[in-house]
Amino acid sequence: MRILGLAILGLVAGCSQSVQDYKAETPVLSLKEFFAGSGKAYGVLQDWRGRQTLRFTADLCGEWSGDKGNLYEVFYFSDGRIEQRHWRLQQFADGKITGTADDVVGNAQGQLAGNALYWQYVLRIPYDGSTLDVTVKDWLYLVDKQNLINRTSMHKFGIKVADLTLSIQQLEPQANCEALKMQVAELAAEAKIKVNPL
Repeated sequence: MRILGLAILGLVAGCSQSVQDYKAETPVLSLKEFFAGSGKAYGVLQDWRGRQTLRFTADLCGEWSGDKGNLYEVFYFSDGRIEQRHWRLQQFADGKITGTADDVVGNAQGQLAGNALYWQYVLRIPYDGSTLDVTVKDWLYLVDKQNLINRTSMHKFGIKVADLTLSIQQLEPQANCEALKMQVAELAAEAKIKVNPL
């Protein structure tokens, strides 16, 4: 039985992937190149049973100064909700990525290799009149210079509770982000008022 258990464990371990598996893949993913200027995203959220629960589109716009960037996102959900996120990102020479956002607990940490990025963070989401912290495991794969596929799993207490599939297209690398930046700020202010009404 012990040998059988070790064999099963070896098979499971052999099925896991490392971002370094993709270091020879091209085109090479650089966040400061792909998430520069405007973009559009389309996604679906599935529960732990694989059942579709939400669809959404998102407008994105990124601004970079050297290896530090701001990525502004506005999400439009099929249930009528509109939400925002402002990522503050840094890309290091060795491919390491770090990021923070208002609804992210602590820092997001990741690694680029070839056409892929794997990163992980704890996301605080609205849930049943309160909030819920879930661990997000994010895989991003650059298909070509303008298109990226994002596969995400969300976990609570080590158990997968949801999956997310997202396609992102870069539209205009030189686009001005001021309009989306203002929309993100307005939505963030509205959210704070809802949480802390006068």
